[in-house]
Amino acid sequence: MKFYTEPQKNIEITYEIDVLVIGSGPAGFSAALSAARNGAKTLIIEQLGNIGGISTEGLMSHWGGKSDGGIFHEILKKCAEINEGNNYDKITNVIDPEKLKTLYLNMLSNEKVKILLYTFASDVIMEGNKIVGVIVENKSGRQAIMAKAVIDASGDGDIAKKAGVKYILGREEDGKMQPATIMFKVAGVDVDHAVFLGSFESKYETEKGELQALAKQYIPFPAGHVLCYKSTLPSVVTINMTNCIDVDGTRAEDLTAATIVCRNQMEKIVEFLREFVPGFQNCYMISSASLVGIRETRHFCGEYTLTAEDIWEAKQFPDWVVTGALFNFDVHNISGAGLDKTGVQHKFTQNNGYSIPYGCLLPKGVDGLLLSGRNISGTHIAHSNFRVMPICSAIGEAAGVAAAISCRENVPLHEVAVSEIQACL
Repeated sequence: MKFYTEPQKNIEITYEIDVLVIGSGPAGFSAALSAARNGAKTLIIEQLGNIGGISTEGLMSHWGGKSDGGIFHEILKKCAEINEGNNYDKITNVIDPEKLKTLYLNMLSNEKVKILLYTFASDVIMEGNKIVGVIVENKSGRQAIMAKAVIDASGDGDIAKKAGVKYILGREEDGKMQPATIMFKVAGVDVDHAVFLGSFESKYETEKGELQALAKQYIPFPAGHVLCYKSTLPSVVTINMTNCIDVDGTRAEDLTAATIVCRNQMEKIVEFLREFVPGFQNCYMISSASLVGIRETRHFCGEYTLTAEDIWEAKQFPDWVVTGALFNFDVHNISGAGLDKTGVQHKFTQNNGYSIPYGCLLPKGVDGLLLSGRNISGTHIAHSNFRVMPICSAIGEAAGVAAAISCRENVPLHEVAVSEIQACL
């Protein structure tokens, strides 16, 4: 292996702030918004050109799952007011990505959150075991941002990894991870007569056969399932049917390979929809996500690790920072299409919701840092539940509150009184 030694040089400190949020998906957006609302001078950085992550650039169809997070419900209400064709009383979870992009920007700007798009977090600035800043790269060059508290909402936990937080990659026993997807939209659908299968376990018999079985037969492996969702617009449907297995979302090579595989599946999927799915006979593709959907990578080691048993038991932790979290064990097939053998959807019977304790957001061994979103401390199976956007938004909201309290009271993040976080939430 060959190496190049980078010459030493001075890096300009462009910002000195209270709270720095890395990544702007629902977890990062909610973290930045709640930190600013609680008095912290806040900056959010995003490597793409829009706020929202999978919910916007990923062309996500809807908000799957639930939580008690106030910001999540605020987003739902505001979206219902602006989405074309939507009604809050009737359709509360459908996403209009284009409207949501602007909504996110305006909500952050209204709270005076500093936003840096097209900016990549590339390294950490440490003082001992405490993170005190982050190195970023953008069109302006290489810059240093100093912060009293850093929230890693990057999904993969890139900054937590660089700070030295220990983690498990993928499934505990073998490191395997859920497959990747690129969402896309088709128009020309007769939605009044169309069939919509919203889960892997949903079935529909046609004259030519059952749709999920036909998908496995006619769509090239590793794709081979039917997942279609109504949008806010007439005749437009969001498709969640591309599939790439054996992807490590922390490697650029794998992200590139997944993009090539998924994009080459789209034409075959449209052909399948036209041929076999009622209502889709005249459909055609109109747009596709600019971001590969990565479901699982690093699970970081926190002060507490959430387990599947915690979720099954609807555990209510005294040191909760998220409540009312509700979803199923949505494990996409690690070796192909459909639901993994470890997944539980229709047979998921726990309808009471569960809580997430503050310890899941606190990484072991590193100060000045909070985990936010799907990278919090949890097992592979637990992650398949809390990784959905409404729960990630609630996690981010809690992280932002905790960071703001830490800055205001000048106490380490692990010493913030959970009762104060709860009071704010």
